[in-house]
Amino acid sequence: MQFRLAFNSGAAFSLASSGTIFLSTFSIIMVAVIFYFGRKVESTKWAFALGLALGGIFGNLSDRIFRSPGGLQGEVVDWIQVPHWPIFNIADMAVVSAAILISYLSWRNISFNKSGEKSE
Repeated sequence: MQFRLAFNSGAAFSLASSGTIFLSTFSIIMVAVIFYFGRKVESTKWAFALGLALGGIFGNLSDRIFRSPGGLQGEVVDWIQVPHWPIFNIADMAVVSAAILISYLSWRNISFNKSGEKSE
């Protein structure tokens, strides 16, 4: 592993590099969805997964808002490089970890709340 500074206007693995506004808008929508469903969460595992997702989204979204050229078009700062893998950052690790954990929780049919009802 080494540290290497890179600026990414796209999504993970530099996909959709010309879709910065779309990615930023999608991130904002996902934050709203997580806040909406997050109010219903009683499961610690689901709370952890949604917290990871929010942390990662806010980390990358803050770069998009505050880095040049601004206006939801800024580039995300990536700085961790491991062999045979694209450069990434901690926010990327949080989003990917959240996606894996959410998939696992869904696959195991672990509910949001203690009563076992599925959240709508």
